[in-house]
Amino acid sequence: MRKLTYFVACSIDGFIGDPAGDATSMMSYLSEEFLEFLKSEYPETISAQGREVLGVGDAGNQRFDTVIQGRASYQLALDAGVTSPYGHMRELVASRSLGGSPDPQVEIISEDLVGRIRKLKAEDDGQGIWLCGGSQLAGALIDEVDELVIKTYPQVYGSGMPMFGAEFSVIDFTLESVRTFGNGVLVRTYSRTR
Repeated sequence: MRKLTYFVACSIDGFIGDPAGDATSMMSYLSEEFLEFLKSEYPETISAQGREVLGVGDAGNQRFDTVIQGRASYQLALDAGVTSPYGHMRELVASRSLGGSPDPQVEIISEDLVGRIRKLKAEDDGQGIWLCGGSQLAGALIDEVDELVIKTYPQVYGSGMPMFGAEFSVIDFTLESVRTFGNGVLVRTYSRTR
């Protein structure tokens, strides 16, 4: 069974963006050390365009072969004229407002999101599934998340877009590892306690 991993960047106080979802302030923490980590451990989480710029265009996928993101996250790519930001993986976008897919590489999920994710997880082969964001999608899929990889940047937002846009509930995870970087970034990995 494949894992659904929420690999996400957030502030110390758990926000993935400001109230409008903007997280550009976190970009200042992309130090050489941290970029090397991303390029070697999670190259598939770098957009196709970013991979070319960083010289890892031919890097193999280390952990994920499928990505799911919400409409707002996908809109950032569309606004930049990119219809397939992660063409090196199977791409899915959860959206009720996009009519059809603007790209043959991208599958639009407009209904039964949980059912589609469960089918993906039940596949026998392949790597994991990356839950790219955003908050509402993560909230809708919270019961399906098997692993959290949280890139915590040393910033406090005070308010903004939470990691999970969901109703209150307590779900336990077990800390598996913590990696620290010289710029103050922490990468914490948690597995779901089932």
